[in-house]
Amino acid sequence: MRKFAKWHIWLAWATGIPILMWTITGLVMVAKPIDEVRGNHLSKEAAAELLPAGNPRPIDFPVENPARYSEMRTIMQDGRAIWLLTAQDGTVERLPADMAAKPLAPVDEDYVRKTVAETIVGGERIEAIERFNAEDTPFDFRRPIPSWRAKLADGTHVYINAQTGEVAAVRTRWWRIFDFAWGLHIMDLQTREDTSHPVLIIFAALAVIGSLLGTILMFRRRKARIKVPKSG
Repeated sequence: MRKFAKWHIWLAWATGIPILMWTITGLVMVAKPIDEVRGNHLSKEAAAELLPAGNPRPIDFPVENPARYSEMRTIMQDGRAIWLLTAQDGTVERLPADMAAKPLAPVDEDYVRKTVAETIVGGERIEAIERFNAEDTPFDFRRPIPSWRAKLADGTHVYINAQTGEVAAVRTRWWRIFDFAWGLHIMDLQTREDTSHPVLIIFAALAVIGSLLGTILMFRRRKARIKVPKSG
């Protein structure tokens, strides 16, 4: 038991800081509901738009080489049916599916302002808009796609997919705090993706061993103290 007690003390010194860090970051991550962390509460409710009757068939695609596409989606944007064609290299083309003469609105700064204002609570208060290439996405987005970022007055970042025109992500200030806490929790502040690396596994194993030793020591017998009568 004395050896167990010594090992327990040394393990406590080795894992005390990580255990405290895991507890604090865990508290941060559960402090708010995950839907609020993800910014789902900022999405404005809108009636679902149904695709028009007689929607064009894939054979009607106005493209030269349909075989180079691996996926096709038909969605509604601004009351129009839109084709989203994904090529084998991952790029996406956005084409009108209603075959109307009116061209699609480009996914530019004006489109971003309009989309954010219509879909996000507080989206009309944009402080800055910036475009990013797929190879240079912001750290709080971390998706390899071209995007537009709209910074709102409350610190929220709204990302619009520059290829499809859809809202790709909403990053609130609390999301960024949550993301930092998650990075500390898994001990990976660089990518915040690696949940199985040697440092984390070693410290977790040591913490488990220290906890088991502490549990065992709870049941050790303690010698009763002998009361010495006071003289005089």
